[in-house]
Amino acid sequence: MAKEKGFFAEEGIDAKLIAADSETRKLGLSKGTYALTNSDFQFFQAIENGVDIKIVDGIHIGCIKVLVKKGSPYKKASDLRGKKIAVDEIGGTPHQAASLWLSLGGVSTKPEDNQVHFLPYADGNLALAALEQGQIDAAAIWDPLASAYEKSGKADVIMDVATDPVFAGRYCCFYYVSGILLEKEPGKIKALLRALEQAHAWISEHPEETVELMQAGKHSAIEDKEFATALIKSYEYQSPEQKIKSGRNLKADLHYFADLLHKVGYLQLNADEFTEKIYREVDWNK
Repeated sequence: MAKEKGFFAEEGIDAKLIAADSETRKLGLSKGTYALTNSDFQFFQAIENGVDIKIVDGIHIGCIKVLVKKGSPYKKASDLRGKKIAVDEIGGTPHQAASLWLSLGGVSTKPEDNQVHFLPYADGNLALAALEQGQIDAAAIWDPLASAYEKSGKADVIMDVATDPVFAGRYCCFYYVSGILLEKEPGKIKALLRALEQAHAWISEHPEETVELMQAGKHSAIEDKEFATALIKSYEYQSPEQKIKSGRNLKADLHYFADLLHKVGYLQLNADEFTEKIYREVDWNK
């Protein structure tokens, strides 16, 4: 939306939107080739190990669900003890989200404890086919695929990052920036964030038009406008004023998740140390 509505252009930015996998984006940010990307827990370990990338803003809530076959007896985290769960990759965000949920539900996700078995499926459609055929017991899947499969009536959702108490109301996705560019060219980073904040505010007020622009600009393959609009609304994009009113706090959310990820062994640094390492407050109004 920042590109389609001209918010980048208003800030003097000729933005190029690049599709790349997580490793390419991580490398590009660390070298200053890319200025900014969206991601989630996926870059946490790399930053802990010294990669110069910082989180400067939150994006939205929600977007990952744990699905089981329709009518499955599995209703809560403890029901999945000893079961097989599909994820897109070991160490990826669906894996980490499921791990936090399971751990707080009394199921150890440490490999040595052998209480749950994560199986990587790079293609979410293959994971859902395996779920339908009974080859796995649950699948931690990104939207829109997760919500589309739920809507088809073939699956039950037993954990939704948007509403589950472990995650509800907290940012699940963040804006990462190049530490090099933040240090050398902070004005450019601030301009990007100003444009993106305008986009957030516009999306929150115009979800239907957002979907129309996504479709017209071929930014998404979703054809069901009503379905896509409902997803956009559920993610709760907010203007700066709405963030203040709701009390949403990026640094507090990072500290919260860092603490949980430290407890399950994903992070070695404690929450205080890691939050100071990853978070940078940027006053993009100046």
